[in-house]
Amino acid sequence: MPESHVRKAAVEKRKQAAKAATAESRRANKPVAPGSRAWVLPTFITVGLLGVIWLVVYYITASLSIYIPGMSDLGGWNILIGMGLMAAAFGIATAWK
Repeated sequence: MPESHVRKAAVEKRKQAAKAATAESRRANKPVAPGSRAWVLPTFITVGLLGVIWLVVYYITASLSIYIPGMSDLGGWNILIGMGLMAAAFGIATAWK
Protein backbone atom coordinates (compact mmCIF):
# COMPACT_ATOMS: atom_id res chain seq x y z
CA MET A 1 0.00 0.00 0.00
CA PRO A 2 1.50 3.39 -0.92
CA GLU A 3 2.30 5.89 1.81
CA SER A 4 0.80 9.33 1.82
CA HIS A 5 2.89 12.48 1.33
CA VAL A 6 2.00 13.64 4.81
CA ARG A 7 3.44 10.52 6.41
CA LYS A 8 6.70 10.83 4.40
CA ALA A 9 7.09 14.44 5.51
CA ALA A 10 6.55 13.46 9.14
CA VAL A 11 9.18 10.72 8.88
CA GLU A 12 11.65 13.18 7.30
CA LYS A 13 11.01 15.71 10.09
CA ARG A 14 11.72 13.06 12.72
CA LYS A 15 14.95 12.05 10.95
CA GLN A 16 16.08 15.68 10.77
CA ALA A 17 15.24 16.23 14.44
CA ALA A 18 17.16 13.08 15.42
CA LYS A 19 20.19 14.22 13.40
CA ALA A 20 20.06 17.67 14.99
CA ALA A 21 19.78 16.17 18.49
CA THR A 22 22.73 13.86 17.81
CA ALA A 23 24.85 16.73 16.47
CA GLU A 24 23.92 18.89 19.47
CA SER A 25 24.86 16.17 21.95
CA ARG A 26 28.21 15.71 20.20
CA ARG A 27 28.88 19.44 20.45
CA ALA A 28 27.91 19.43 24.13
CA ASN A 29 30.33 16.57 24.94
CA LYS A 30 33.23 18.11 23.02
CA PRO A 31 36.08 19.17 25.33
CA VAL A 32 36.51 22.89 25.75
CA ALA A 33 39.63 24.34 24.19
CA PRO A 34 41.94 26.12 26.62
CA GLY A 35 41.80 29.87 26.74
CA SER A 36 44.37 32.32 25.62
CA ARG A 37 47.90 31.61 26.74
CA ALA A 38 49.18 35.14 26.18
CA TRP A 39 50.04 35.44 29.88
CA VAL A 40 52.61 32.63 29.79
CA LEU A 41 55.53 34.37 28.06
CA PRO A 42 55.51 37.56 30.19
CA THR A 43 55.09 35.51 33.38
CA PHE A 44 57.88 33.12 32.38
CA ILE A 45 60.28 35.99 31.69
CA THR A 46 59.30 37.90 34.84
CA VAL A 47 59.64 34.96 37.23
CA GLY A 48 62.89 33.80 35.62
CA LEU A 49 64.46 37.24 35.77
CA LEU A 50 63.28 37.67 39.35
CA GLY A 51 65.13 34.46 40.27
CA VAL A 52 68.31 35.61 38.54
CA ILE A 53 68.12 39.07 40.11
CA TRP A 54 67.53 37.49 43.55
CA LEU A 55 70.71 35.45 43.20
CA VAL A 56 72.78 38.35 41.85
CA VAL A 57 71.66 40.65 44.66
CA TYR A 58 72.37 37.95 47.25
CA TYR A 59 75.86 37.25 45.95
CA ILE A 60 76.77 40.93 45.64
CA THR A 61 75.46 41.87 49.08
CA ALA A 62 77.08 38.82 50.69
CA SER A 63 80.47 39.54 49.13
CA LEU A 64 80.39 43.24 50.08
CA SER A 65 78.92 42.55 53.55
CA ILE A 66 75.88 44.73 52.89
CA TYR A 67 72.98 44.00 55.23
CA ILE A 68 69.52 43.77 53.65
CA PRO A 69 66.80 43.10 56.23
CA GLY A 70 65.07 39.83 55.50
CA MET A 71 67.41 38.71 52.74
CA SER A 72 70.55 38.70 54.86
CA ASP A 73 68.71 36.82 57.61
CA LEU A 74 67.88 33.97 55.22
CA GLY A 75 71.53 33.18 54.57
CA GLY A 76 72.01 30.17 52.31
CA TRP A 77 68.28 29.81 51.75
CA ASN A 78 68.58 32.68 49.26
CA ILE A 79 70.17 30.28 46.79
CA LEU A 80 67.20 27.93 47.11
CA ILE A 81 64.78 30.82 46.62
CA GLY A 82 66.56 32.07 43.49
CA MET A 83 66.86 28.60 41.98
CA GLY A 84 63.27 27.85 42.94
CA LEU A 85 62.05 30.94 41.11
CA MET A 86 63.99 29.92 38.00
CA ALA A 87 62.62 26.37 38.22
CA ALA A 88 59.10 27.78 38.58
CA ALA A 89 59.70 29.85 35.44
CA PHE A 90 60.55 26.72 33.49
CA GLY A 91 57.48 25.04 34.93
CA ILE A 92 55.39 27.95 33.67
CA ALA A 93 57.04 27.63 30.25
CA THR A 94 55.51 24.18 29.80
CA ALA A 95 52.10 25.87 29.42
CA TRP A 96 53.32 27.87 26.43
CA LYS A 97 52.02 26.92 22.97
